[in-house]
Amino acid sequence: MNFRLTIPADLRGAVDAASADWQSNNKIDRFWKKDASLWTGDGEEQWLGWIDIVERQQRSLAELAELGGDVVSAGFKSALLLGMGGSSLCPEVLAKTFGPQAGFPELHIVDSTDPAQVLAACAAVNLGETLVIVASKSGSTLEPNILKQFFFEQVRRAVGAENVGSHFVAITDPGSKMEQVAKADGFRAIYHGDPQIGGRYSALSNFGLVAATVAGLNVGKLLNEAAKAVAQAKQPVGSNPGVQLGLLLGSAANAGRDKITIFTSPEIYDLGAWLEQLIAESTGKEGKGITPVDREAIGAPEVYGNDRVFAYVRLKSTADASQDAKVAALEAAGHPVVWIEIEDLYEIFGQFFTWEIATAVAGSVMGINPFNQPDVESAKIETRALTAEYEKTGKLPERDPVLKEAGIELYATDSYAATLRAATLNHSLTCFLRAHLNQLHAGDYFAVLAFLPMFAEHEAAIQTLRHKVRDSKHVATCLGFGPRFLHSTGQDYKGGPNTGVFLQITGQHAADAEIPGQSYTFGVVIDAQAAGDLAVLESRGRRALRVHLGTNITAGLNALNAAFDAVLG
Repeated sequence: MNFRLTIPADLRGAVDAASADWQSNNKIDRFWKKDASLWTGDGEEQWLGWIDIVERQQRSLAELAELGGDVVSAGFKSALLLGMGGSSLCPEVLAKTFGPQAGFPELHIVDSTDPAQVLAACAAVNLGETLVIVASKSGSTLEPNILKQFFFEQVRRAVGAENVGSHFVAITDPGSKMEQVAKADGFRAIYHGDPQIGGRYSALSNFGLVAATVAGLNVGKLLNEAAKAVAQAKQPVGSNPGVQLGLLLGSAANAGRDKITIFTSPEIYDLGAWLEQLIAESTGKEGKGITPVDREAIGAPEVYGNDRVFAYVRLKSTADASQDAKVAALEAAGHPVVWIEIEDLYEIFGQFFTWEIATAVAGSVMGINPFNQPDVESAKIETRALTAEYEKTGKLPERDPVLKEAGIELYATDSYAATLRAATLNHSLTCFLRAHLNQLHAGDYFAVLAFLPMFAEHEAAIQTLRHKVRDSKHVATCLGFGPRFLHSTGQDYKGGPNTGVFLQITGQHAADAEIPGQSYTFGVVIDAQAAGDLAVLESRGRRALRVHLGTNITAGLNALNAAFDAVLG
């Protein structure tokens, strides 16, 4: 890895002071001794199992090799990994970065409760030739549990009750509910996580390595690259990329540059999705936070405010000179820029560890605990209450829309709706949207929270929409698909600074899917998750507007884009 930081003059003093503090107070050594006083002293030492996981996993290579041989001899053609957040994002990065490997099953990730997306994942593989990996640290997370129930029944129908268990593998912490289920259902194998590693720091544990093994990657090489990053992370500050990066991020956040914008070479684009969760869930709390901005195209310097840090991870062999020039223009304009170059895709595992170090260090500089997620549970509580209500009454609570127009409905709290109405000349879709977007000011960000199928056409339409806002309002923009972002950036949106302006997008389900053993469907679950997330945002005083589309999601998104064109010109 080649690594370089460009730090503008207005940040240089703070970064230099933080570097001197870490060097003079022996903080790198204290970090490796798991000294919780580096953070808040609130039990952080209990969550530092990840700092020595690489060495421990290298001792388990024989067990992983046995798994790889078993997968090949069994003749599996596909693998479905069911999980959320830290349990699924590293495997997703590996699947999208490396692609299918000869002789091994192609790895697919299922991390949605949207019925259309679940059904599409089911239809995309031959279940009789598929291995299903259920990944859940706690074993009690709603999404992997109901996905397991659904796919276990589907595979049972394909291969019979006597064979279904042999098509399933679990990755979970020892003694969890999922381990009990896996044993009862005769799973092919169970692999344990480390209870002292939180989900977002688990990429280099079995949660990443089992998926890598099943997909046919060279796990020994992956761990060797991670080990190089571990060695670098033990060096003094001046030779330590992870610590230097963390000192910059933490100092920048304290100074108001609290949004990190991630650019990559196309071949490694999905690294940003993993970084989103790591950074947002670790730092977004107590009114502080570093908001990650992923998949935003590189713009000219004038479309950015002074609240950004830019990180550019490039693959040397395919580096794009025009992309390099655009990032260099941001550097020349006085923005802080992190330049990282890797030569081999396998260095992704080194990136995982370097960014974990950086995030932990940034948390120390910011004075927060980067290993808890106090606001993630809030949306889960709301969702459980709503699904319980459905089980009692057969329907979810309903709200009255503040506007209905051309098949689109808008929802907001009474107080926020009054704010929007007071700023409009008439009560039309474009006027409400204009009033909502006019809430954006310097230092704010715009986030689209889409509880829709994460299909390419939907993502493309929303990407178009977000860039219109970025280029017109000169603010950072984010895009998350629910429910997966609830286990990622959702922590920052609720617990971080109140600088977000949110547009939640929901839709009518053209088809639904039953969940075996439950009275509710996947459609009910994702609707409850959307409602629960909106309720928590509203309770935190966030500026949030919900747009509900009809059953034709593509047509609805096109209409929404047209409305944004009318608003933004």
